[in-house]
Amino acid sequence: METILTINNLTKKFGYLTAVKDLSFTINKGNVYGILGPNGSGKSTTLGIVLNVVNKTSGDFSWFEGQTTTHDALKKVGAIIENPNFYPYMSAYQNLKLVCRIKGVDYSKIDEKLEIVGLLDRKNSKFSNFSLGMKQRLAIASALLNDPEILILDEPTNGLDPQGIHQIRSLIKQIASEGTTILLASHLLDEVEKVCSHVVVLRKGEKLYSGRVDEMISSHGFFELKSVQHETLISFLQNNPDFISVKEEGELITAFLNEPMDASTFNKLMFEKGITLSHLVMRKESLEEQFLKLTDNN
Repeated sequence: METILTINNLTKKFGYLTAVKDLSFTINKGNVYGILGPNGSGKSTTLGIVLNVVNKTSGDFSWFEGQTTTHDALKKVGAIIENPNFYPYMSAYQNLKLVCRIKGVDYSKIDEKLEIVGLLDRKNSKFSNFSLGMKQRLAIASALLNDPEILILDEPTNGLDPQGIHQIRSLIKQIASEGTTILLASHLLDEVEKVCSHVVVLRKGEKLYSGRVDEMISSHGFFELKSVQHETLISFLQNNPDFISVKEEGELITAFLNEPMDASTFNKLMFEKGITLSHLVMRKESLEEQFLKLTDNN
């Protein structure tokens, strides 16, 4: 599989503050990667470093398996890491003409990219008349003008209303389905779960997890339980290797599975042990629960 970006032991310090600490991960062609973490976790700093707008303190990164300089590699990258910056009194088309001149791209690309982002019918409208979602889509059209191999987006749905969020997420999926690799930074678990195939979880600049989203949430799930024999049930669960951990919240017991087990098998086991259940529900962990588990005690 072709590697687009490799990051090795990357560290960035701002005085006494370590924004990124010993970070390593790889981006392969054809996937949608999310860098997930709360504000201040080092997402934007990491993107800034690989885009050559922030100087690293130590470690290194390489584009396209080190076959090219960073300067030349960035000609194959499309990025939006700040608020869209266009001339308000000019039309969408006129603004993109300026970008074409800067990037050395033919004007014929403009209509093609405006169609992708659903703004072709507004090509002659002034930027100042665009909604926030339309401005963000125009920025994506701008980033796509040079037909990049990878599109980098920093918090692409920030500040948008639900309709705008839906449009941007659908657009990201559409662009990815046509073969463009995407790297996006987000503090929204929902965004990463719905859009990304891979995720890098950061907290205070450190990597907590890197891998496929579906593998992160492919735990064996958990049972929600209630029984009048509360203490007996707790004791059984805590001493059973089939369960990785047990939580109590009032009468509700949550038992996290270490091995696959369905509800009927567990119910039969309880019956054999003489424990009567008044409540038994099996659930799968969401990305949010996995994320909270990862970031807990760190």
